[in-house]
Amino acid sequence: MNTLNEFELKQRKYMPVFPKASGKPTVYIQGYPYEDDEPMPAGEFHGMQMHSLFDQFLRYFQAHPHIHVGMDNFIYYRESDIRKVVAPDVYVVLGAAKLPLRRSFYTWAEGTVPTAVFEFLSDTTASEDRHEKVEVYLRDMGVAEYFIHQPDMNRPIECRGWRRDALGDIVEIEEDADEGLFSASLNLYFRWELHEAWELRLLRPYLPDGTAITTSMEEHHLRVSAEELVAGEVERRQAAERLAREERERRQVVEAELERLRTQLANRENEGE
Repeated sequence: MNTLNEFELKQRKYMPVFPKASGKPTVYIQGYPYEDDEPMPAGEFHGMQMHSLFDQFLRYFQAHPHIHVGMDNFIYYRESDIRKVVAPDVYVVLGAAKLPLRRSFYTWAEGTVPTAVFEFLSDTTASEDRHEKVEVYLRDMGVAEYFIHQPDMNRPIECRGWRRDALGDIVEIEEDADEGLFSASLNLYFRWELHEAWELRLLRPYLPDGTAITTSMEEHHLRVSAEELVAGEVERRQAAERLAREERERRQVVEAELERLRTQLANRENEGE
């Protein structure tokens, strides 16, 4: 079994179980702005981290039609109040239809709220991400889990998460022995690693057994490697078959020559008699 097939089996095994959202996917509701004048993203560290995690989520959840993954678009969470709006860096909504793509996400129309939200710290938003947004996401919106991460290697390490417990209280998610955070709602671990080429701390998701969820580029490299491995095996097999064929042909030539010599010798012996 190759690596990609193994991953697909694990993907089915660890995929979270959840009900479908009670509403319907809504592309746009008149009167709710879906863009502003704010630049995006805050910096390349921030942007690379956002796109990397978004890409990993798209890859991991691609086979499920009712998991919606969003990135840096508006989420309105109170009908008729355009002030009740957030724009998380990355978020996952279990139960919401994957398609169509939305201009904004309207919780009352969709019949659900984001399951997990991720914010990546920048100098202008870090304080708000650490404090006010914990209350906004977990209490005001009803999000199950909220995570923050600092990708900039020139800033102190900071990777934290919060969730609501059975009583509805907000509690911080404790790190595991490997300094990772477990998302019970997504059934995934999150740990950061140094990305030497990009020179940043890259937060990435792992399956419960420790298998990393790859990006599209990493998956492409895996497929190319697998194809090259298969091609190499085919080439080696063909080379072995060619050598075997050449050996058979050489042996046939030798045997034919031996038979000719035996026949010639037998004819000479008969003539001598």
